[in-house]
Amino acid sequence: MEKFKEWFSNPEQILGLLIKYGGQLLLAIITLIIGLWIIGKIVKGMRKMFEARQFDASLQSFLISLTGIALKLMLVISVVTMLGVEMTSFIAILAAAGLAIGMALSGTLQNFAGGVMILIFKPFKVGDYITAEGHSGTVKEIQIFHTILNTPDKKTIILPNGPVSNNSTVNYSTEPVRRVDFTFSIGYNDDIDKAKQVIMGVIEKDERILKDPAPFVGVINLGDSSVDLVTRVWANAADYWGIFFDMQETVKKEFDRQGVSIPFPQRDVHLFQAK
Repeated sequence: MEKFKEWFSNPEQILGLLIKYGGQLLLAIITLIIGLWIIGKIVKGMRKMFEARQFDASLQSFLISLTGIALKLMLVISVVTMLGVEMTSFIAILAAAGLAIGMALSGTLQNFAGGVMILIFKPFKVGDYITAEGHSGTVKEIQIFHTILNTPDKKTIILPNGPVSNNSTVNYSTEPVRRVDFTFSIGYNDDIDKAKQVIMGVIEKDERILKDPAPFVGVINLGDSSVDLVTRVWANAADYWGIFFDMQETVKKEFDRQGVSIPFPQRDVHLFQAK
């Protein structure tokens, strides 16, 4: 505190410091501002170039983010050097700090490695619908440290790349054709063959359902109060959810129209009067 008072009590000393270091500081600030502006232009130009050349969307966000971080790090080193800090000393300090930060951010480094593994082995790409880490959604971006999903109800989910690359991931978009499974229950007093004919009739009327592989309907379980019929049909991946919802509604209406019951659990309760 006394030292600061001594400086402010000597205007000539303050002026000397401003003359000595003010130019370097001003030049460093100008360099920082211009450098950030140029980096922004470079990143924007990379994005336009990738889009024009229809570059792999999965790599776009990763490379753009990586380039931006690398250029900003180089800019900071240049600005610090302009302020008079020796490069060798700065690199030594940076290396020591990097080691400490690396130990503290081991999870972040794991996420970076996970992002690289995802881009190399491509278990999924931008636009795929996946389930990972208990979340489902369409892949919007694959960044350096995170994968961003968009859910059907328009939520954004940010998943760290490390766990995503090391754990199981279900990709629903890799195959053009998917199987749609249903289970329809009928009563024990109902005619199984009739119920199967009703279900097959609904299937034949739906043009979205593929003929090859052939649809299948069969008894899968004899439950406590119902006979369960499993139904398996194949469709293009884009038609999956439409068929899933429409089939259940249409089969229920046809069962009602043709007198096929859909049972529900029932219990007989016997009352005994105590004497």
